[in-house]
Amino acid sequence: QEALVESGGGWVQAGGSLMLSCAASGRTFSDYAMGWFRQCPGKEREYVASMTASAGKAYYADPVRGRFTISRDNAKNILYLRMTNLKPDDTAIYYCNTLRTLFGTPIPVGSGSWGQGTQVTVSS
Repeated sequence: QEALVESGGGWVQAGGSLMLSCAASGRTFSDYAMGWFRQCPGKEREYVASMTASAGKAYYADPVRGRFTISRDNAKNILYLRMTNLKPDDTAIYYCNTLRTLFGTPIPVGSGSWGQGTQVTVSS
């Protein structure tokens, strides 16, 4: 059974940094494109970033491009999200998920079960 466990969230002041992790089990991690999503208070879950199965390509939503970096370690079955220059608008619960692809490009919609997420709070 697939399981995704997010960790690494916390409280940080604006301008600070955090590294999120997503530990995957139950599937062959290296077979799947993976992505990060977030749900800000009072809003729907939104796409943040994604990476191809081989870690060859990364994609980002406009609000985080240049500040966040997605990476993965297929040997350890872990997906990462390095977040820098954090802003109060980045406050959200962050989730990871598997992604389907279209002609090799990850489709920015979660395709598997959602984990519990990890809370990130950025104060001004």
